[in-house]
Amino acid sequence: MAGLVLDPIDERRLAGEEGEAPRLAMRVLVAMARATDAERFIDVEAAHVDACLYHGQVSLDFTERLASAGARVAVPTTLNVGVVDLLHPDRFRGDPAIGAAGRRLMERYVGMGCRPTFTCAPYQLPDRPRRGQHVAWAESNAIVFANSVLGARTARYGDFIDICAAITGRVPDAGLHRDEYRRGQVLFRLGPLPDRLESSDVLYPVLGHLIGSEAGSLVPVIEGLSAEPTEDHLKALGAGAASSGSVGLFHAVGMTPEAPTLQAAFGGAPPLRTVEVTLDRLVAARDELSTAAGPGIDAVSVGTPHASIAELEQLAALVDSASVHAGMALFVSTDRATLAEAEARGWVEALERAGATFVVDTCTYVTPILDARARVVMTNSAKWAYYAPGNLGVAVVFGSLEECVRSATLGRVWRDPDLWGDGG
Repeated sequence: MAGLVLDPIDERRLAGEEGEAPRLAMRVLVAMARATDAERFIDVEAAHVDACLYHGQVSLDFTERLASAGARVAVPTTLNVGVVDLLHPDRFRGDPAIGAAGRRLMERYVGMGCRPTFTCAPYQLPDRPRRGQHVAWAESNAIVFANSVLGARTARYGDFIDICAAITGRVPDAGLHRDEYRRGQVLFRLGPLPDRLESSDVLYPVLGHLIGSEAGSLVPVIEGLSAEPTEDHLKALGAGAASSGSVGLFHAVGMTPEAPTLQAAFGGAPPLRTVEVTLDRLVAARDELSTAAGPGIDAVSVGTPHASIAELEQLAALVDSASVHAGMALFVSTDRATLAEAEARGWVEALERAGATFVVDTCTYVTPILDARARVVMTNSAKWAYYAPGNLGVAVVFGSLEECVRSATLGRVWRDPDLWGDGG
C-alpha cells in the first residue's frame, strides 16, 4: 500500500470492524486507489450508481453479496437506468429471465437505500451537486455534466466502484477530483456557422461527437460558441463527447463555471493542440452519426439522455395537432419525476394521443423495447446513434428534434433544407 495513507475510518472498515459490506467496499476502493496512484481518500456527499443496469449474472452476484451482508448506502444515492421500465413492464420485449433478473437487481439497490430514480440524467433532479462538491457519479453523460456544467467534482466511476463509494462515502483523491486534472488540454475553436445552425439543438450533439472523437480522454476547451447554450444543449454536447470519446469534463469559455476566460480554462498553460471547427468538419461529424441513407425509417427515439421538462414542452409544441404516421413508432424516454410533471401539464396525454410512447426507468438503446422488426431508427441523440447499431443491430438516421418529429408524422425522413446552410 506504498504511497496510500488511510484515515482511521478507512482502516476500521478495511479491518471489518463496521461489517462485511463496508469491508468489501473498502477492498475494492483501495485497489482503485492503488491503480490511480492516490495518496489518500476523500469524502463524497452523494453518489449515482450505474451498476443497477443488468449486464449478466455478475451484476446480480455482486449485488446479492453486498445485500446479504447488510449493505446500506452512507450518502444520498440515485440510481441510473435499469433494464426494465418498472412503470410499464409490458414494454420490455426481451428474454423474460433477463427481465426478471434485471428487475431483481433494481430492487436490490433500492433495498440498500438508493433512491429509485432510474435516470441517466440525475442532474435534472432536485438537490443536484453544487460547484466544488465532491460526488461519486457513474454514467458517462452524468459525469461530464456534473463536472462541466455544474462544476461539481467526480471521477469516472464504473459498475461496482460506484456502489462501493456510496456504501463508504469515500473515494480515492485522484483524477477529476483534483485541480491539476481539470485544466483544459485541447482547444476547439469554432469558426463562422450559419445563424440557424448556431441556435439549433442539433449543433450540440454533433459538436460533442466531433470533440469526443478528437479529444479522447483529454479535457477539451470550446471557444467561439456565440449563442448562449441551454442546459439541454450542454447535456447533448457532453453526452456526445462522452460516447465517441472518454470525455469527463469540458470547458466552454464564458459559459461553464471553471472557464470564465480562455486563460482560466487552461490554467495559464498553452493548449496541447488546437482543432479548428469548421462547418465542413461538423457536417462530416453529423454524417458519421447516420448509418442509413434513404427516406425509409421504422421508428423514432428521442430522450437520450432522458428528456427534460423543457424538451418535453418543445416536443409537445412540435407535435401539436399532428399524429404519428400509421405503422411508425415514436418513443420518448424520460425519468419518473419529469413524466409526472409533464402529466400534470397535460403534455403526456396530448403526446400519447398523437401516438407517442413514453419509456421510463430505462432507455431504448440499452434494452429490447423497439419492435424486433424495426431496422432503421431516427434519433436526435449522438449517444443513441453511437451505441444503438452495436447494441440493437439497427441502422440509424440522425437529425434535429424537429426533423425527428416531422419524420415520425410523415412516416419517412424529413430534412430541414436550410438548417446546415451550404454544408449539406
